[in-house]
Amino acid sequence: MWIGWIEFDVLLGDVHSLKQKRSVIRPIISELARRTEASAAEVGAQDLHRRTAIGVSVVATHASHVRDVLDEAERMLVDGHPEVTVLSARRGLHSSDD
Repeated sequence: MWIGWIEFDVLLGDVHSLKQKRSVIRPIISELARRTEASAAEVGAQDLHRRTAIGVSVVATHASHVRDVLDEAERMLVDGHPEVTVLSARRGLHSSDD
């Protein structure tokens, strides 16, 4: 079993309140979860209105599938959402044998 995750540090565009922040990131998180069939959530910077951290995680039989899903999530966020800027992305990949 392989477990992989990616965490994005994201700068939001023209957002001036936490309510506006939620209205921007909630559809992004839903799309990431739906299109990658992985778990996605806001995982940090909940109290800042122009920054957020979004995490995506996946469990699969093969490491290559985990990498493919995480690559797709990164492409979706970077290329498909011009309203946000991905400042950085950190990844992890672990086997159940580790």
